[in-house]
Amino acid sequence: NAGTEADVYISVYGERGDTGSRQLLKSQKSKKFLKGQTDIFAIEAVHLGHLYKIVIGHNGLGSGNGWFLDKVVIKDPITDLDYTFLCHRWLDQGQDDGSIGRELAVTGASKLPGRQELKLKQEETWAAQKWKFQKGNTLQFYNKLTHGFICLNPDSRVDAFGDKKSEYG
Repeated sequence: NAGTEADVYISVYGERGDTGSRQLLKSQKSKKFLKGQTDIFAIEAVHLGHLYKIVIGHNGLGSGNGWFLDKVVIKDPITDLDYTFLCHRWLDQGQDDGSIGRELAVTGASKLPGRQELKLKQEETWAAQKWKFQKGNTLQFYNKLTHGFICLNPDSRVDAFGDKKSEYG
């Protein structure tokens, strides 16, 4: 049940603009978006320069509309560069976070100019780590030197000595 029969849409963003929302209609396969299958689509657009993100999702219609998306690879025919957008998540109202659309940043941002590369790295890092800093969380790090824990408490206190027998350890 990882494939979908829903209509899938994509918007591609680059340094010179975006494609707008485009439905992915004609795959090189007879049936598109099946579990474990790689589908290939051609999208006609002006050259967008270096790509930095996509927005991909579906309309949620049809039986079995939930979809597990591994990744999207876009090949730029002008520069011959491949841009990879990793997802590895469900686009399904009944799975994961219930979202049927995802905004994905380019992976391997080395293909981007320096400032954009740094900005994307910061966004990717924050997206992966922000859950740790939610209100009420206590962060604990293992200290190899003291063999204890360093605790960052919600009230801004820092316990740098750590307790080897910490209940959170």
